[in-house]
Amino acid sequence: MTVQERKESTRSKILRVSMRMFLEVGYTATTVKAVCDELNISKGNFTFYFPTKEYVLAELVRMLCEFQEKLIDYEADRGVGSVLSICIELMTVAAACEENEIARDFFVSAFQSRMCLDYLRENHVNRAKKLLADYCKDWTHEQFVEAEILVQGIDYATIISNEASVPLDVRISAALNQILGIYNIPVEVRQEKIDRVLAMDCRGLGKRVHAEFTDFVEKESN
Repeated sequence: MTVQERKESTRSKILRVSMRMFLEVGYTATTVKAVCDELNISKGNFTFYFPTKEYVLAELVRMLCEFQEKLIDYEADRGVGSVLSICIELMTVAAACEENEIARDFFVSAFQSRMCLDYLRENHVNRAKKLLADYCKDWTHEQFVEAEILVQGIDYATIISNEASVPLDVRISAALNQILGIYNIPVEVRQEKIDRVLAMDCRGLGKRVHAEFTDFVEKESN
């Protein structure tokens, strides 16, 4: 094995173990020391590849974006339109966070990381340009960026829940109405998409997608 291959092997092992811990015990609860102990490496060895665990979180967010793109492509193959597929995505994320504390910890941590937030914004701006172009024909790149800044705030507010929170379906409905409005989706189209999303088993779908993402990460990080 060459030096480069050994380096890549160590980096891959750190990614795989860190991500497994993020998804099993939570990002917040996972420490660099715990990862190092699991791999029997020094902290210096970890930070050689990843200065902090936030850099590993950013890799997991990159995988999430890739996973979400595959889901949207899958929905497209089933004949589901672009607007509805985006609605389904937000609904599954919100439901997963409602049902699973570890999922919520992951998404909240990602939204609180500037590195992750910038990556998510860039990815989602490009996606909006592709999927929602018909409703935003005269928009500049800057307008898509401004819209996504607002959308990220709505997304974050939707996944945060506590004992005083309004019911999940109400949060999803309100969030989707605001987001689709930002992208100039007509009121009648908005309502039709929201009604279709709320008719789904959002909690069951959220659990399934969370499990599928965990499997996806395991395969991709090996």
